Amino acid sequence: MSIKFNSNEIRYIALFENMTGAMVKDCIIDEDNAKVTFVVKNGDMGLAIGKGGSTVNKVKRAVDKGVEIVEYSDDPTVFIKNLLSPAELQSIKVTRKESGDIVATVTADNTNKRIAIGKGGVNIERAKLLANRQHNISNIILK
Repeated sequence: MSIKFNSNEIRYIALFENMTGAMVKDCIIDEDNAKVTFVVKNGDMGLAIGKGGSTVNKVKRAVDKGVEIVEYSDDPTVFIKNLLSPAELQSIKVTRKESGDIVATVTADNTNKRIAIGKGGVNIERAKLLANRQHNISNIILK
């Protein structure tokens, strides 16, 4: 599945890559919550954050929004774990339904479930969108 970026996303990706040196695989702009989420290439997390968070803080000031960085992984379970971080997950199972849909079932205790869902469901919705865009996972079910 190819991802089409709008002009704002392209601008943010270029800015982020120039400021951090990290390669961006995906970008989502959430205007409602004033947040930009970047998915960076596996291994580029340190570059993106910078020493003591200095690089990511520069990016936050430049875009005038909150910035969230997620490390990409070819392994869908690792990617989902990264998406839902800092929630500590007990298990992640990715299965293909008879319909062909790929579904991830995530198990966590109540405290971590709240972290994974986020205020108003914003974290889980972002995770579902990125999991779909990167690994064709149609749904993430929290148990």
